[in-house]
Amino acid sequence: MIQRVVIKISGEALAGEKHTGYDFPFVNSVCKVIKQCVEEGLQVGIVIGGGNFWRGVKDGEGHVERVSADRMGMLATCMNCLAVADVLRQNGVPASVQTSVDIQGVGERYDTLRSIALMEKGTVVLFAGGTGLPFVSTDTAVVLRALETHADAILLAKNVDAVYSADPKKEPTAVRFEKISYGEVLERRLQVMDSTATSMAMDNNIPSIVFALADPENIYRVVKGEKIGTLVE
Repeated sequence: MIQRVVIKISGEALAGEKHTGYDFPFVNSVCKVIKQCVEEGLQVGIVIGGGNFWRGVKDGEGHVERVSADRMGMLATCMNCLAVADVLRQNGVPASVQTSVDIQGVGERYDTLRSIALMEKGTVVLFAGGTGLPFVSTDTAVVLRALETHADAILLAKNVDAVYSADPKKEPTAVRFEKISYGEVLERRLQVMDSTATSMAMDNNIPSIVFALADPENIYRVVKGEKIGTLVE
């Protein structure tokens, strides 16, 4: 039975069709589903990407040095955590932003035991700033925080509904997986998470569930055990 999860939410998903900034009606719908999960006893941590503002490697390539570009991405995740935390609170859900980098006024400095204690009390913890280090993505951050807080599973809420053998938008014959191993993900070079995150999850035996965030109710369905998306373990 799943009691504690860390959810990875795509920054781009928060922007909706605008592709930048926020689609607040959509953000609100996501927060309402998270509220339902918390009210039923689920302990929730959240990692949010920064792609609705800045994608370090893609946007900075050739213009900004890689370390600076990655740190800019960390700041984008802080903005997203602040926004989602505020919408959660507006829905009556206690929320705490825990940052991996020191930014006065943004949130508390990340502390593992503090984060666990907050989740046990029903507070949603938003892990901002990625890992605090360049050259790794928020994929690595979600696996790291899930392992540190002893989560039962990682929920990867994406813009696709499952893991496929190829991009289904480009390859109509792409095979959809209901279940796949981390080893096969690495062997096939499938874009589930970056290779660092995938290896870390595999080495520490924590399962991930990949599903579409387009319907926020999928978060609730997954934690209730419905077979949605792809199980990676």
